[in-house]
Amino acid sequence: MSQTIWFQEQLVVETAGRGFDNLTSQVAAIVERSRVSTGICVLFVRHTSASLVIQENADPAVLADLERWLAELAPESRSWAHDDEGPDDMPAHARSALTKTSETIPIVQGRLALGTWQAIYLWEHRRRPHRRELVVHVCGSA
Repeated sequence: MSQTIWFQEQLVVETAGRGFDNLTSQVAAIVERSRVSTGICVLFVRHTSASLVIQENADPAVLADLERWLAELAPESRSWAHDDEGPDDMPAHARSALTKTSETIPIVQGRLALGTWQAIYLWEHRRRPHRRELVVHVCGSA
């Protein structure tokens, strides 16, 4: 009977501003360091104006379309009560609420069980660069 492995690392991402940062290889390296063969990887972003998504990694038009779609749902032009940090502040919170602050991915044979065209993205919703912190938690058996 194998013992359960609990492994956790913090991942820091310096964003360039609004847009997507592909974290797949960084998260895969953490899973490899965990030595978990079968289990799950849980990612959590510790912020309220950025989110996590698993999306297509082949055609950049997908990410551009997602950005435009979400900008229409939570536009900066709307009159928001919370605007302490500028016109992109509350729309960033709304965009984060519409997406996710965590993702769970199975681990199969020591690797993230992502599909061929899937990648893990941090989605920055603010215009200016930010330092984003994520917790990567890996659990399973060797």
